[in-house]
Amino acid sequence: MPYELYYWPGIQGRGEFVRLALEEAGAEYVDVARGPHGVSAMMRLMESAARPSFAPPFLKDGETVVGQTAAILLYLGARHGLAPKDPEGGLWTHQIQLTIGDFVAEAHDTHHPIASGLYYEDQKEEALRRAEDFRTNRIPKYLGWFETILARNPHGDARLVGRALTYADLSLFQVVEGLSYAFPMAMRRALRNAPRVASLHAAVAARPRIAAYLASERRVPFNEEGIFRRYPELDG
Repeated sequence: MPYELYYWPGIQGRGEFVRLALEEAGAEYVDVARGPHGVSAMMRLMESAARPSFAPPFLKDGETVVGQTAAILLYLGARHGLAPKDPEGGLWTHQIQLTIGDFVAEAHDTHHPIASGLYYEDQKEEALRRAEDFRTNRIPKYLGWFETILARNPHGDARLVGRALTYADLSLFQVVEGLSYAFPMAMRRALRNAPRVASLHAAVAARPRIAAYLASERRVPFNEEGIFRRYPELDG
């Protein structure tokens, strides 16, 4: 049976981290909410599940339903060779993914620093201040941490964990993609000081299954409805 992925149609969002893992694994999956009546099906499952997810994305594998991006990737990584088999390596990969989740949340809050329920236009002044700190301090700090991890990997600096590609590598690729869309000037500056991160991003983009996915209609373009949004005034 194919996996069933439930996430909002029309945006990449947090569901994209899961899609990248599924695509790299060559796993069969259905992006349910993109189909006819898919959003209604997603909402019904959220309302009726014995262990409902707080919000999309969530993944259904037979009778198993897993929510939260990091938990879904933990689940998929163990089944598709996208995480080390040893417990310590698996835990380290999960830790990196949780930190990526923190990074993504901070990126979101640059355009919605007060409340998700308000429009960006209702909090532009606060967004300008938040984005300035994000560009100046937070992006370099996070990228510096990833750069350090890559440099300290005893198996080589082309991977975050061990010798083989993991879901953490795929997720870091997506963060670099998203931030390069939202903050192109800031990211050009930041990546000059994070050459290993830039090399990992390029290597992931060149992987055959990922390259095919990026060129396909399955990859929704970035837009101003998702997590990573391009507002030129926030790029500074």
